[in-house]
Amino acid sequence: MNAQVSFLDGEFSLIHIPRHLYSVFLEPILRILLPQQESSEAGLDNAGGFQGLTADHRHVLLNVSVTPIECSIVCHQSWVERVFRPFLDAALPADLRRAVGISPHPYIALCVVSAGIDAGSRVVDLTSPLALAGIPIFFITTYFCDFILVPRKNRDSVIQALGTRGFVFSEADSSFTSPVMMASVRGRGPTTTMGGAGGGSSAPSTPPSSSSASAAISDLQDRTFELLKRQSVAPEARRSLHLVHCSGHEMHHVGGEISSLRPSLSRAHTGSGGGGGNGGGYRRPEPTWIDNIDPKLFACLVAALASQPAFLSVTLSAEDPPSLLLDRALLPLFGDAVVGDTETDLVPIFLDLGGLPPETTGIVSGVAGRLVREMEAADTVELLYLSTARAGTVILSQDRVEAAVGVLRPLQDKV
Repeated sequence: MNAQVSFLDGEFSLIHIPRHLYSVFLEPILRILLPQQESSEAGLDNAGGFQGLTADHRHVLLNVSVTPIECSIVCHQSWVERVFRPFLDAALPADLRRAVGISPHPYIALCVVSAGIDAGSRVVDLTSPLALAGIPIFFITTYFCDFILVPRKNRDSVIQALGTRGFVFSEADSSFTSPVMMASVRGRGPTTTMGGAGGGSSAPSTPPSSSSASAAISDLQDRTFELLKRQSVAPEARRSLHLVHCSGHEMHHVGGEISSLRPSLSRAHTGSGGGGGNGGGYRRPEPTWIDNIDPKLFACLVAALASQPAFLSVTLSAEDPPSLLLDRALLPLFGDAVVGDTETDLVPIFLDLGGLPPETTGIVSGVAGRLVREMEAADTVELLYLSTARAGTVILSQDRVEAAVGVLRPLQDKV
């Protein structure tokens, strides 16, 4: 598998908000989506940024998902302590506070950038070694990459599990090199790789044979289906809900302009601002949060979140433009603020996992793996997977939904 895998800085929490309480939590959701106050305060203490934000005020990782089942948030732990817990204590009575769930233990996040692999196979290839190692995960597919959340206590197990698949881990930069990438780097000559001498890297383990790995994965899928059947977790395909997968525009690091547009002139860029060279001219303020975003896109996001959307998932990260998975009915609201394939209709299949403990393993790999195995004979499976706090959502093109429902139908059988 040709992939770059790296740990993100920081520790993260998952927040479950019942759908009927979503509107109550719109204020704290917008506070973390639009962190003006926190980014300006970080500039005053010279700490290099509020925890969970980079030095240029970008989120390391933030996912806000509003689905028919729940509102789910993945955010840095500092946002929980600074924004959500105070809001819970101040705004909700005890009985409603108990309905909101905040993960009791911290998670760490892996960012996976891969090339030349269809979306369905990518989900399976990334999650199966972790599932076989008994590591519970949350998986978020975005327009540019994939994010995997694992309990912080399982960090060493993650390194070992990926090592069994030939990945080499470098402590120096908390990242992995895949076997394919290592071979290509070695073929170019004496370039230093993350797995090279002196890099603090763990040696790769011998990957299991393909036959033994396939048998183990098949057994994992069988056990996952049996678990879901015992817990009466039946798939629900929302055929009337059509989704679109798209992204925001890339932003310039200087001036905050959208890359697809010609940078406009401003007073900050036209001469001395009328003050000459005697020190009395215009002084450009320090960059803030607003300088690193597309204001048009974020205005659209606020409007969409305020509209009680049937489905909207937005992921912000430090390295990529915002990624969105949204109800097609919201698309006119965004206009040209989003780019991507907005013609293909995607349909979600929901698995309500609220009755399972969060440490349950194998759900992502078991469900996605079975779908890919049973459906890929006909064609490549373009499958997206979105983990939320208490649910899993499989997302496929409209023409593949009936086949997927057929594969998942055994979950509806009585035990």
